[in-house]
Amino acid sequence: MDPYIDLLKVLLPELLITHFDIVKHQTDKNVVHLHFEEKKDIPKEFSSDLVISHGFHKEITIQDFPIRGKNVYLHIKRRRWLNKVSKEVVQRNWDLVAQGTRMTVEFAAFLKVLNQYQT
Repeated sequence: MDPYIDLLKVLLPELLITHFDIVKHQTDKNVVHLHFEEKKDIPKEFSSDLVISHGFHKEITIQDFPIRGKNVYLHIKRRRWLNKVSKEVVQRNWDLVAQGTRMTVEFAAFLKVLNQYQT
């Protein structure tokens, strides 16, 4: 097993490391950009259907926890799948972004707790 995967699971949402590939990264002076694409593995929920990969949705960008004083932005491309029988385009239902924010759920929860201690 790749020891870097275990490290990434500590730093990033495990869901990303499990279901997405890191395809690119950029580090500027105060910002880290990590680019992810959903893996081409057929989702379990569609395993009984005849589906094929059908490109990607528009990339979304969300803010995650800072790492070593640098802001972190996750650029995520989710796959679309085509059901060959029904011709319907399907996708996984990812819960990556906290409702009403452009941050990961974990980061939004962290900020909420932090805000409670500061008031």
